Amino acid sequence: MSESSASVTGNILDVEKIRKDFPILSQTVRGKPLIYLDNAATTHKPISVIERVRKFDAEEYGTVRRGTYKLSEHATRLYEDARQKVADFMGAEKKGEIVFTSGTTQAINLVAHSFGKRFVSEGDEIIISNIEHHANTVPWQVLCEERGARLKVIPVDDDGELMMEEYEKILSPKTRMVAVNHVSNALGTINPIKEITQKAHAAGARVLIDGAQSTPHLKLNVQDIDCDFYTFSGHKMYGPSGIGGVYGKMDLWEEMPPYVTGGDMIMQVTLEKTTYAKPPARFEAGTPPITQVIGLDAAIDYLNEIGLDKIAEYENSLLEYGTRLFKEIEGVRIIGNARSKASIISFFSDSAHPHDMVHFLDQDGISCRGGHHCAQPTMIRYGVPATTRASMAFYNKPEELDALAESVQKCIRFFS
Repeated sequence: MSESSASVTGNILDVEKIRKDFPILSQTVRGKPLIYLDNAATTHKPISVIERVRKFDAEEYGTVRRGTYKLSEHATRLYEDARQKVADFMGAEKKGEIVFTSGTTQAINLVAHSFGKRFVSEGDEIIISNIEHHANTVPWQVLCEERGARLKVIPVDDDGELMMEEYEKILSPKTRMVAVNHVSNALGTINPIKEITQKAHAAGARVLIDGAQSTPHLKLNVQDIDCDFYTFSGHKMYGPSGIGGVYGKMDLWEEMPPYVTGGDMIMQVTLEKTTYAKPPARFEAGTPPITQVIGLDAAIDYLNEIGLDKIAEYENSLLEYGTRLFKEIEGVRIIGNARSKASIISFFSDSAHPHDMVHFLDQDGISCRGGHHCAQPTMIRYGVPATTRASMAFYNKPEELDALAESVQKCIRFFS
């Protein structure tokens, strides 16, 4: 390593201390220390989250909202306290603006279905970008097919930045929704979502932000952004899988019909007619993922304790260091060089297909992701079948990026 760890990261975080909070990071893979660099896909859990989930299931578990006995009342308080914590974490005005779902994918589908059913008609337009995850592409395609609407796309330049002049050109009085990611999972680009939102609102459109890749890395304030919806996933922010949600403005929630129907989302049911509960209950049919919500609560505590500002600063230092390393590797091309990026390095080599590259890296104990990253239109835009993606978290170290760069070079030599 050409630089000391201190010179790379500036002692922003005590990473060695942080790593002790994550039991899985202490293991070896194929006789090598685990180097986990697939955090954009999913993050690992600190012991505080693991133990909180265990304690809840062992000592406190009860169904929520339906029982008048002690366990149920206690679980309901914890569940609603977690909703408040999510609201505070995202900068929402009130906890009722937060609807829990199984994750970002279900959250986007909820909005596309429910908002679309209420507000989108034949001839209307939906705008997405060329660097969206499939979860923020396919639901809008389906909606357009069902409603006779038209899907428009914000193009992206060679560096991975949205072409904002073109965005302004495709906005029109027919635009009903603009749905873009905050951070591209395939490129790491941080999009100018506040500007995107302002321009959409000026045209009379609503805005959904896919926050799956941003919530673990960037400090949020949805009121300041002024977006209409903002989605997130717990398993990408050091919490359990199977839990996530969506912030939405209350005036919209109140006008939108339910997405899933059944128990607990009703006001009254007769055989002739059903009336629906007020939000957020209207959108949380059935028994929710109670344990996962409690785990999410603990994960937010952990992130708040470290501090999102420090996390962003530290991860940016890793990104800058890793980018310098990879620009020096002959035969490697970084895909996505936006001026504003999250801690993702997505790269391609003509010498080795990303699937072969990832398999080779695994022999050195390095966990990366190879493929199209559920962003095939992005791959098509850059003329590659797939990329190898190294996505960093605050528990990663500069030395791990050295090991990654060395292993990539070995792989290129092997396949050349």
